[in-house]
Amino acid sequence: MVRGLPSTASLVRFCQKLNRLKPLEESTMETSLRRCLSTLDLTLLGVGGMVGSGLYVLTGTVAKQMAGPAVLLSFAVAAVASLLSALCYAEFGARLPRTGSAYLFTYVSMGELWAFLIGWNVLLEYLIGGAAVARAWSGYLDAMFNHRIHNFTEAYVGTWQVPLLAHYPDFLAAGIIILASVFISCGARVSSWLNHTFSVVSLVIILFIIILGFILARPHNWSAEEGGFAPFGFSGIMAGTATCFYAFVGFDVIAASSEEARNPKQAVPVAITISLGLAAGAYILVSTVLTLMVPWHSLDPDSALADAFYRRGYSWAGFIVAAGSICAMNTVLLSSLFSLPRIVYAMAVDGLFFQVFARVHPRTQVPMAGILVFGGLMTCLALLLDLEALVQFLSIGTLLAYTFVATSIIVLRFQRAPPSSSSGPASPDPSVKEYHSFSDHIQLVGTEQALAPEPGQLRPALRPYLGFLGRYSPGAAVAWALGILVASAITLACVLVFGDSGLHLPYGGYILLLLLSSVMFLFSLLILGAHQQRRQQDTFQIPMVPLTPALSILLNICLMLKLSYLTWLRFSIWLLIGLAVYFGYGIWHSKENQRELPELTTTRYVVFPSTNLEETVQTVQPPSQLPSQEPSPTE
Repeated sequence: MVRGLPSTASLVRFCQKLNRLKPLEESTMETSLRRCLSTLDLTLLGVGGMVGSGLYVLTGTVAKQMAGPAVLLSFAVAAVASLLSALCYAEFGARLPRTGSAYLFTYVSMGELWAFLIGWNVLLEYLIGGAAVARAWSGYLDAMFNHRIHNFTEAYVGTWQVPLLAHYPDFLAAGIIILASVFISCGARVSSWLNHTFSVVSLVIILFIIILGFILARPHNWSAEEGGFAPFGFSGIMAGTATCFYAFVGFDVIAASSEEARNPKQAVPVAITISLGLAAGAYILVSTVLTLMVPWHSLDPDSALADAFYRRGYSWAGFIVAAGSICAMNTVLLSSLFSLPRIVYAMAVDGLFFQVFARVHPRTQVPMAGILVFGGLMTCLALLLDLEALVQFLSIGTLLAYTFVATSIIVLRFQRAPPSSSSGPASPDPSVKEYHSFSDHIQLVGTEQALAPEPGQLRPALRPYLGFLGRYSPGAAVAWALGILVASAITLACVLVFGDSGLHLPYGGYILLLLLSSVMFLFSLLILGAHQQRRQQDTFQIPMVPLTPALSILLNICLMLKLSYLTWLRFSIWLLIGLAVYFGYGIWHSKENQRELPELTTTRYVVFPSTNLEETVQTVQPPSQLPSQEPSPTE
């Protein structure tokens, strides 16, 4: 072996470190946070995270530029597509009532490195999302006062022309973030009460808009004389769906708050379902009355609702609409500030991020350091940066998290249930195999065959017909099928998004690639469906696995491929920064790394000469490899 190069064994150990998993602790309810949130609290948190400025801006933009009155169908299809991802979050939130959301779900199923990268992207998502909402809130309030705030700032502070920086500092946006951070730091009950207030006011105003809108409705605006119901056709509806999908981003705040829920197994699935239904109903009904009040081609994309009431002679209603938009943006900002420090807290507790963020205030029981530091970062972003070029980061980070969560659902469904232990950290049992990586976990369940089929094994009824799958070790076929599923989903998404012209393929080659990727996608689904799944009666489980998460994976990849190459470039730079943080700090301070240290220590005994060969062998063996009848040398 060449001097200075790492050995094969050290490379294997290094790869195992990257893929080690966080142990499943599904039944534990112990937490340093306060469990005080009810189902209603979680539901309003979800509604506040989804029904924001998009309701007042996105509806007019999609209706005028993409779908016409058929924007309601775009929102309906987007709601169904979002439901696929929401159900995955609901199952995980019920099974793992811990803070962390997509980061935690990836950690227990896919591996440590992937979990860190997902958490790293979620941090950026909340930072930019909260800062962008604060800037929109400031701009909307400034417009209500005829841009006097903007003019005052430019006159007395000045402007600058620097790339990536805003034209002028937005002190109003920074101030609202500071004020919201103060309320968040007072505890979950205070921030939940504030979110309740803004959410209820927002929903009441939305109800007012719907009722008055139907009173002022003119069915003629959907007639052929005005362009018809779907002037842009099916392609316009689908283009609108891709944009409307991002209106439903925000339900993950419920899963991120599950550690503070009183009864997460029941509250999380119910809250996610109800909040998504309320948000979908609000978007569909508001877009319906908007296109019925005025012709879709005459809408003002920037302030469609207020302009529609003004043109119908109800200018006073525009002030109510403005109040509703400010309340809605407040709820989105609170959701971002509520979730952000809890994701940081979860990563710090696991040792992947700096330990100062794992501290919880003894009185309010909130991660105060995370609120102060990341609230300050969000304030700086809103104050100084031009966020228009960075907002697409929200899309790619969210979609990547959705993809990993859907994949994690498939992984966990074919894993054997972890052995239940009521005791704390006990000494390792020599006869029990520990699983530290995704490849270990997907192998599912050892060598012995139980009478009842274990998860990951071929279903007994299909063994006479699919006997060739029985020749593989338990879980091997599942692992291969999952890999083929993801690879075929990426290929199929490229074919659907880019087409034959984008891929520079002849028409025959394009059709062949489309058929091949579709067949492989369906084939992998059939292989996965032929294996036994893990069933639980006491927690929520999404129906039609693996079909439901597989469709979510395909949809999310399609939407990610529609983003610009500049977005992917910026995203790659952010990932490189995250990798530097992980390899510089996280991999060495990980809790899983600390658990491995005792085992590594026991394997580094000095081998003294011995006349008995058996004694010498036992000296260098770790306790997990000793014969079961011998006592462990560490006890």
